[in-house]
Amino acid sequence: MEKAFTFFLLTLLLLMASSAMTHTNVTTDQLSLLSLKSQIISDPSHFLHENWSPVVSVCHWVGVICGYRHQRVKSLNLSNMALTGKIPPDFGNLTHLVSLDLGSNNFHGNLPQEMARLRRLKFLDLSVNNFRGEVPSWLGFLHQLRFLNLRNNSFTGSIPSSFSNISELETLNLKFNSIEGQIPKVIGNILNLRVLNLGGNKLVGFIPTSLLNASRLEILEISYNSLQGNIPEGIGNLHNLNWLSIQYNHLTGSIPFTIFNISRMEFIAFTGNSLSGSLPNGLCNGLPLLKGLYLSYNKLHGHMPTSLSSCSQLQILSLSYNEFDGPIHSEIGRLSNLQILYLGTNHFTGMIPQEIGNLVNLVELAMAKNQITGSVPTSIFNISSLQLLSLWQNNLRGFLPREIGNLTKMQRLELSGNKLIGEIPKEISNLVELEELDLGRNSFSGSLDMEIFNISGLKIIYLSFNNLSGSLPPNIGSILPNIEELYLRNLTNLVGTIPHSISNCSKLTILELSNNQLTGLIPNSLGYLTHLQILNLGGNNLTSDSSLSFLTSLTNCRNLTDLYLFLNPLNGMLPVSVGNFSTSLIKFYASSCKIRGRIPDEVGYLNSLFDLDLTGNNLAGSIPTSIGNLRNLQGLFLSNNKLTGSIGDNLCKLQRLNVIDLTQNQLSGSLPNCLGKVTSLREIYVGSNVLSSNTLQSLGNLKDLVVLDLSSNNMVGSLPPEIGNLKAATLIDLSMNQFSDGIPREIGGLQNLVQLSLRHNNLQGAIPDSMSNMVGLEFLDLSNNNISGTFLSLWRSFKS
Repeated sequence: MEKAFTFFLLTLLLLMASSAMTHTNVTTDQLSLLSLKSQIISDPSHFLHENWSPVVSVCHWVGVICGYRHQRVKSLNLSNMALTGKIPPDFGNLTHLVSLDLGSNNFHGNLPQEMARLRRLKFLDLSVNNFRGEVPSWLGFLHQLRFLNLRNNSFTGSIPSSFSNISELETLNLKFNSIEGQIPKVIGNILNLRVLNLGGNKLVGFIPTSLLNASRLEILEISYNSLQGNIPEGIGNLHNLNWLSIQYNHLTGSIPFTIFNISRMEFIAFTGNSLSGSLPNGLCNGLPLLKGLYLSYNKLHGHMPTSLSSCSQLQILSLSYNEFDGPIHSEIGRLSNLQILYLGTNHFTGMIPQEIGNLVNLVELAMAKNQITGSVPTSIFNISSLQLLSLWQNNLRGFLPREIGNLTKMQRLELSGNKLIGEIPKEISNLVELEELDLGRNSFSGSLDMEIFNISGLKIIYLSFNNLSGSLPPNIGSILPNIEELYLRNLTNLVGTIPHSISNCSKLTILELSNNQLTGLIPNSLGYLTHLQILNLGGNNLTSDSSLSFLTSLTNCRNLTDLYLFLNPLNGMLPVSVGNFSTSLIKFYASSCKIRGRIPDEVGYLNSLFDLDLTGNNLAGSIPTSIGNLRNLQGLFLSNNKLTGSIGDNLCKLQRLNVIDLTQNQLSGSLPNCLGKVTSLREIYVGSNVLSSNTLQSLGNLKDLVVLDLSSNNMVGSLPPEIGNLKAATLIDLSMNQFSDGIPREIGGLQNLVQLSLRHNNLQGAIPDSMSNMVGLEFLDLSNNNISGTFLSLWRSFKS
């Protein structure tokens, strides 16, 4: 009896101790999770705020699953809750945790090292957060991990070699971080690895051949890095691969043909490398399951494989931007599952096979920039699913069939740069989902009927360089309410005015109407196009009032970057309001517009301007000193005007200036000595003025100057030896001046010079022997000087 009582007592004590231990451990888990809750600074859906309460068992909290035996927290899933916060160090006390999913939140900071105590973890997903710091090497101590996902964070450092200790690991996803260094060779020791995703990092070096040891690998994704070298030949031995993507790296060499024998392969992607070589004719014979083949943007050549029809499951074929040639095989029409076909920017020849019309599931067809001939096959217009048809810049001829109206799902139609003729079919109006219409650079003729483009979703119309005639409809604003880019340049006979209703095209960013026969006033209503970025009205017969008030209205277009008005008889004065143009204005071209008066000082406010072209007008007065404020200016074109006064030192402030053209004005004084400090200068044109002083010495600093034209001025004095420093010059014209003394022997060092004119000066002495070294010289004029000596040695040099 006593022994039985003692046994009962011991059993009771053990049960009490076990109960106390369980209670302590559950409390530990509860405290760890409450500590996590305290670090959450944003819980917009109040998942934790309302549910994680100490008065409720931790096993009943949202996202928590406890083990049946020990009632310890076994699984924690807080994914997609928009939580913001950090993981506290005592999170490592959840030692029974098997699965942890915090994916798609806003957690940040470093991972605490105490998480290394979570030795039971098999599933760890911390993806799509803002975690930072180096990828923790202690993750390699979680030996039971099978799934590790850290993608879309801000982890840095290298891939820890300790990962090779996780022998059970099946999925390793580090995609889209900032991880550097090489792929560690020991990664091939993870023999159970099925998914390896390292894309979107900063990895360098070669693809380690040790990866070939991971024979169970099914998905290998290492795109968007800086890997180099060849694709390992033995990669074809990974017989379980169904997804292979090494896009946008720096790979070279050829594609190992063994890859095309992996029968389970569904996806092969090498786009954006420098791979060369050809494809095997039997490429598809060993790929019965292939759905996607991405090889664009490489240097592959040769013919299209003849076995494509064996890839019966193929949905995407992308071969664009390579050097493939030869015909497009008719058997491509057997790929009944094909949805996307990209063959553009190659050297394919011949005609588009009629069989392509059998691809009834095709959504996108792109064959632009090839050497394809013949007509557009009518069979294409039977593919009712087609959304993109891109055949621009080929040698297609003939008419555009009316059957094009069958493509009612078409969104982008690109046929520019061919030799298509006839009228634009009115059936285009059936393409009710069309967003982009590109028929430019053809020989379409007939009337420009904008009514056929009355498609509410149309955003881009490119009809430039055709033989169309007609005028812009008065109701263009209602016809094209969503138009963003309108290109009607170089049409044979586009006449009439710019309608005021164009202001209702409120989404316009590009309006291109240049080189037509438009007349009438430029409407001030253009100023209502507040999204306008490029406006090109050049080469018409457009006019304005004397104050050019349309320019004032355009100052409302705060996004305007390019303004082209050249070759229009505007016949007015630049208003001071030009200074109110958006600081985004980069190019202002108004040459040959009969603009008169002074250049307003306010032009100096356009501090983003790259090019200012007012050539061939009737501008008078001096060059405004405010031009020195245009610190980004690269081209200044003021030739063929009536500008007076000196050039001034303000131009020397323009340290990005490439070209100065002040030819044919009435500028006097000297060429600014400080121009020699504007080392960005490539071309200087100041001919046909009345400049007098000689400051050529300073120009010797312009080592990259290509053109120097000082002709037809009144410059005096000697040619300085520094002229020999202009080693890059191809044209020097100093004719029609009053230079005196001899030709400096240093001029013989200008071996790139093609044209040299020193005619009509007062030069004396002999031709320097050094000129025989000017091996690039094609034109030389020394006439009307007092030069003595013989041309014989010079002639022999040129002749040789």
